[in-house]
Amino acid sequence: MEVSILEPDAPLPQTLLSQPNYLKIFVPEYTQELLLELQGCVSSGSPGCPVRLTVGGATLPSNFQKVLTCTGPTLSCRLLLPSPPWGRWLQVTAESLAGPQVSVAFVAQAALTACRPWSMTFQRLLRNSPNQSHDTSVGQLSPGPADQGLGRSSGVGGGAFCLLSFPVMREDIDTVSVRFQPMDGISVLVRSDAPSILRLRLDTGMDSGGSLTITLRVNKTEVTGDTLIVACVNAASAFLSFNTSLNCTTAFFQGYPLSLRASSPVANLIIPYPETGSWYLSLQLLCPESPGGCEQAMVPVETNLYLAPCLNDCGPYGQCLLLRRYSYLYAGCSCKAGWRGWSCTDNSTAQTVAQQKVAALLLTLSNLMFLVPIVLSVHRAFLVEASVYFYTMFFSTFYHACDQPGEAVLCILSYDTLQYCDFLGSGVSTWVTILCMARLKTVLKHVLFLLGTLVIAMSLQLDRRGIWNTIGPCLFAFVIMAFMWVHRCRHRHQCYPTSWQRWAFCLLPGISMASVGVAIYTSMMTSDNYYYTHSIWHILLAGSAAFLLPPREEQTEPWACSQKFSCYYQICKNNQDELYTVT
Repeated sequence: MEVSILEPDAPLPQTLLSQPNYLKIFVPEYTQELLLELQGCVSSGSPGCPVRLTVGGATLPSNFQKVLTCTGPTLSCRLLLPSPPWGRWLQVTAESLAGPQVSVAFVAQAALTACRPWSMTFQRLLRNSPNQSHDTSVGQLSPGPADQGLGRSSGVGGGAFCLLSFPVMREDIDTVSVRFQPMDGISVLVRSDAPSILRLRLDTGMDSGGSLTITLRVNKTEVTGDTLIVACVNAASAFLSFNTSLNCTTAFFQGYPLSLRASSPVANLIIPYPETGSWYLSLQLLCPESPGGCEQAMVPVETNLYLAPCLNDCGPYGQCLLLRRYSYLYAGCSCKAGWRGWSCTDNSTAQTVAQQKVAALLLTLSNLMFLVPIVLSVHRAFLVEASVYFYTMFFSTFYHACDQPGEAVLCILSYDTLQYCDFLGSGVSTWVTILCMARLKTVLKHVLFLLGTLVIAMSLQLDRRGIWNTIGPCLFAFVIMAFMWVHRCRHRHQCYPTSWQRWAFCLLPGISMASVGVAIYTSMMTSDNYYYTHSIWHILLAGSAAFLLPPREEQTEPWACSQKFSCYYQICKNNQDELYTVT
C-alpha cells in the first residue's frame, strides 16, 4: 500500500474516492500533544466533509484507536491527542463516507507540542541546592542531552520546562528478572511545578512474560499538611497533565494511578504481563487545598522498581514455572493444596493443615507397600531386584514428602534431585521385574539390567515427563520375555509357566493390578484427586511386582561331570568339593 508521510506543520493535500488513504506521522519523544486537522474539506456530491479519520493501527483493538468523523457543515475538523505514543510511527487512515463516485478533497495537517525536558540526577540537585534546602528552581539547572533534536516541534521555543527526566539504570538479574534503579540512588525528587519522569525499558522480547512491580515510599516527615504526591504508570508515553486531570489517561492508554500522603506513605502496583516497550512513571507534588502552591519545593520519594517472573515467588503454596511458546516466554504460578490467584494467595478453596498432613501421609506411607516385593526378592535370591525396589521406595517416599506445599513438607535433597530419582526408580523397577520374569541367564540378565537403567536415565534427562521414557524400555523387555516364554513352550511342548496355580494366583492378579494402575495413572489422575489416585498407584505398582516375581530359580545339579582322559573314567565334583573316581 502507498502510505504518505505526514510531517508536522506541513500541509498535505489529499483526495478520497472509494478507497481509503493511508498516512503516517512519527511522534518523537517528549511530545505533549498531537493535533490532527482537516482543512478546506469539500465534497463533489454531498454537503459538509464526509470523512472518517482513524488514528492507530487497524488491526489493534478499538480502545487503541481514535476515530474522528467529520460530517458537519464546517470546512475543518480536528482531533487532539494528549501524550501520544513516543518514538513511534502513528498510522492515520482517512475514509470517505460519501458514495463510491463522490470525491472528497481536503488538506491534512499535524502539529506537535513538545515538552522541554531536563535530564537530571540526585547529586546534581544537591549541588544546585546549598545547605540541602529544597528551594532549587528549574532555571538553575543545566540542560541535559534529552532536549536535543526537537527543533521541528512547535513547543520547543522559549518557556518553562514541563518535565524532569531522571535516567534509570536497567540491571538484568535472571530470566524475566530485571531491576530498575535511578542512576544516582533509589530516591526521586518530586516537584510541584513539573512532573518527574522515569523511563522503564521493557524491550528485550521476554519482558512481557513477568510481572512489573512498582513500590513508592515517602517519609512521613517530608509530607506535611494536605500535600499529596500523585503518580501515574503508563505505557508508550508519560502522563503530563497532573494540573488538569488525575485519571492517568493518555492518547490511547489508560494508566495506573497511585498516590502518597502522610496517612498512606506507601503505594504498590503490580502489572502482570506488561506490554513490551517503554513504560513511564510520572510523579508530581500537589496541594489541593492550597491554590497558591505547596510549602515544600521538593519531596524525595523512594522507588523500588523491578520485573519478576512470579509474585513473591508464588509463596509457600505454589511453584513458579516458565513456559516458552512461539519464541515468547511466560512465567506463572502453579498453585497447590487448593490455593489460587496470581501468587497463590487466594485461600477460598484451600486445604486445611490437617488435610495437607493426611495427603502427605497417604503419598508417603503408601510406598511402604514396596516392602512386600523387597522381602520376596530377598527370599528368592533376587538381590538386584530387591535393591531396585528399595531405591524406588526410598526416593518416592521422600520425593512426595518434599512435593507437599505449606506445613507438611520435608526435603532431604533438592526437589529436582528427588523428582529425578523417583521417576528413575519407577521406570527401572518395571524394567527389572519384566526381565526377571523372562528367566534369562544370570550374566545376560544383569547386562540388560545395566543397559536398560542407563537408557532410562538418559531419556529422563532429555524429557523427564515423556510418556515413552518408561513405556519404550518396558515394551522392549516385554518382547524379550514373550520370546523366551514362546521358546520354552516350543522346547518343552507345553505352556510356560507350566503350573496353572501360578497363572491363576500370581500372573493374572499381577497383570490385573498393573493394568489398573496404568489406567489410573494415565487417565484418571487429576489435580483434585491426586493424593488418592497416586497413592493407589503406589500400592498397585508394588503389589503387581510382588505377584509377578517368579519363584526361586532351580538349584544347580549336585553333580557336574566332565569327561577327561578316557571314555571309561570321569572325574566329578560335588557341592562339598570332594573328588570321586567313577568307572
